Amino acid sequence: MMSVSLAGKTAIITGSNSGIGLGVARALAGAGADVVLNSFTDSPEDHALAAGIGQEFGVQARYLSADMSNPEACRELIAAAGRCDILVNNAGIQHVAPVESFPIAKWDQIIAINLSSAFHTTAAALPMMRAAGWGRIVNIASAHGLTASPFKSAYIAAKHGVVGLSKTVALETAEEAITCNAICPGYVLTPLVEAQIPATMAEYGMEREEVVRNVMLARQPSKQFATVEQIGGSTVFLCSEAAAQITGTTLSIDGGWTAL
Repeated sequence: MMSVSLAGKTAIITGSNSGIGLGVARALAGAGADVVLNSFTDSPEDHALAAGIGQEFGVQARYLSADMSNPEACRELIAAAGRCDILVNNAGIQHVAPVESFPIAKWDQIIAINLSSAFHTTAAALPMMRAAGWGRIVNIASAHGLTASPFKSAYIAAKHGVVGLSKTVALETAEEAITCNAICPGYVLTPLVEAQIPATMAEYGMEREEVVRNVMLARQPSKQFATVEQIGGSTVFLCSEAAAQITGTTLSIDGGWTAL
């Protein structure tokens, strides 16, 4: 098994006090990187979470609050961290509605958090990476960055944009020791998804296994959720020397969803 050491590197992971972002932060810390966790809240629990990761993995771990819908806050997050060797743009929200009735404010918020924040953090981090002579940008997109579903127009537009942004940044840094890629997960078993299962069971009158397989994972051919650990491990790989020539592409972790 390939061993990856990211000792001496600092990783900033947006939207990382739960779910995929937290899984990625833990994986990077497990590989030896110092980590900066982030979300829009600023509670004692957030800071305790970072402190616990630092103690568990023997790295420096901090929590910095920043509102990813605010361009200045996105850039200030990178500045406040002081260093950024690895940037993982993960912050995101979702809303479901038909195009003609999609709330304008919700559209603007989803585009800001899911897409524009990645632009702003990347723009702020690239000078740091260039000064260090090394960098890795991993954007958490989605299977919906490569395909579409009805009623998710803002989310799908944003995630397609994240894939396009990743390609552009990769081309702009192609002759440097900096890479930029997008991970495109399908359905991932996060605490939020887990919490939705009982209500979905009640709505469809199905047992857990049936509702997971036939409703939640209807478009995921493997009929298995991806895990936050798998997303984290894939992020660590993209930060490794083995992935130094992998840039401007997408890594699908979707159980075959986008093969259909």
